[in-house]
Amino acid sequence: MATLLRSKLSNVATSMSNKSQAKVSGMFARMGFQAATDEEAVGFAHCDDLDFEHRQGLQMDILKAEGEPCGDEGAEPPVEGDIHYQRGSGAPLPPSGSKDQVGAGGEFGGHDKPKITAWEAGWNVTNAIQGMFVLGLPYAILHGGYLGLFLIIFAAVVCCYTGKILIACLYEENEDGEVVRVRDSYVAIANACCAPRFPTLGGRVVNVAQIIELVMTCILYVVVSGNLMYNSFPGLPVSQKSWSIIATAVLLPCAFLKNLKAVSKFSLLCTLAHFVINILVIAYCLSRARDWAWEKVKFYIDVKKFPISIGIIVFSYTSQIFLPSLEGNMQQPSEFHCMMNWTHIAACVLKGLFALVAYLTWADETKEVITDNLPGSIRAVVNIFLVAKALLSYPLPFFAAVEVLEKSLFQEGSRAFFPACYGGDGRLKSWGLTLRCALVVFTLLMAIYVPHFALLMGLTGSLTGAGLCFLLPSLFHLRLLWRKLLWHQVFFDVAIFVIGGICSVSGFVHSLEGLIEAYRTNAED
Repeated sequence: MATLLRSKLSNVATSMSNKSQAKVSGMFARMGFQAATDEEAVGFAHCDDLDFEHRQGLQMDILKAEGEPCGDEGAEPPVEGDIHYQRGSGAPLPPSGSKDQVGAGGEFGGHDKPKITAWEAGWNVTNAIQGMFVLGLPYAILHGGYLGLFLIIFAAVVCCYTGKILIACLYEENEDGEVVRVRDSYVAIANACCAPRFPTLGGRVVNVAQIIELVMTCILYVVVSGNLMYNSFPGLPVSQKSWSIIATAVLLPCAFLKNLKAVSKFSLLCTLAHFVINILVIAYCLSRARDWAWEKVKFYIDVKKFPISIGIIVFSYTSQIFLPSLEGNMQQPSEFHCMMNWTHIAACVLKGLFALVAYLTWADETKEVITDNLPGSIRAVVNIFLVAKALLSYPLPFFAAVEVLEKSLFQEGSRAFFPACYGGDGRLKSWGLTLRCALVVFTLLMAIYVPHFALLMGLTGSLTGAGLCFLLPSLFHLRLLWRKLLWHQVFFDVAIFVIGGICSVSGFVHSLEGLIEAYRTNAED
């Protein structure tokens, strides 16, 4: 009798514990967060804004992976080139219209998937396109005047449109004429466009673009950390390069990261702190409204430097890489278009106002990082917060880049170029740790030899930002859905591809020339 009583009490306790955990997980899911698991448990709302074409895609892959059974019999192997950030996430997800999924709140393998609302999805997109690199937008106005403001609006419109057509490429009509989701990622869309002759070429191109953008984002964080610290304490006998080395020493433990669980706890705080910093900068600018230099804002273009501004502005809107995962995890995917509209309208208004107000305050003295224009006492406080934010944001793109590299080059099997980075017990092998340390050192070397925030940002935006946001979505849309497109849609896609190509090439060439010139100047000094 006692044994039976103990058994019942144990069952009741277990049931209550499970229900409690389920309620907590459900509460966090409704708020846009995800409870920590033994794998990557980093919620979208916790993530920083920039590292995110990549960054946010990293988080939504977690949501999709949680509902997957690992090692199902008969499951199709992952397509080569379709790389997910999550290690051990199992086989790819079945299409949305498949029999394995039920409705908008569908199930995979019998497990409920946490879904997010349109507001939560909008918060994630806002994090992606409203971030730390907004600090470089006033510098873009410096070299473009009112045309720079027009470009901020134009980039918002185009990125909103290409985000929508990219999602359209995920869907096809089945035999019954119903529109179903047959793809789940940017890589899957790219592979479908290159099939059947080159079934993995598109995915490889997208992955290379991801790696470049992720690594360049890491470099930018090191550059901005050194720049901010140097300008905050000009009286100290420490150069900008030395500050970059100190920042990298703090970041070196990132090489030992197995997941981002610890870092994720600070990400939401960092994002909120950044909004507070933006408000402080705008408040200071408004306090000097009487001295605003309206006559300095003109319709002109600095032919040599304005193309660099194009890359800066495009880079600040980059979010396409994670949109397929985000849309697939919405409770109501039909609300995706509306969500994209209001998030990009809000971003356009806030970015335009921030860039214009800051430029009017300092005019020709506007610096690459606008906080460097603040008075010494305010600048030191604001910059220290920004440095802390940059250092805490660095692990997100770094870990994502490592995941892509490891899955591309260091997996087990005949297709791998090198041995696996992990042993049978899950421990990181020596060459895996060497790869990670080398990547940290590489970001430091780039930050030391090319310590130019705006030029690096312009180069990245022109090379990968324009490609992922302008060129590839319009090309994929024409390739996969050209039979169903109306004439004006074809015109828009072709126009975006041509304009994006011109802006990309022009911005890349001028940014590269600027970097070479800056490198020569540093070498002479």
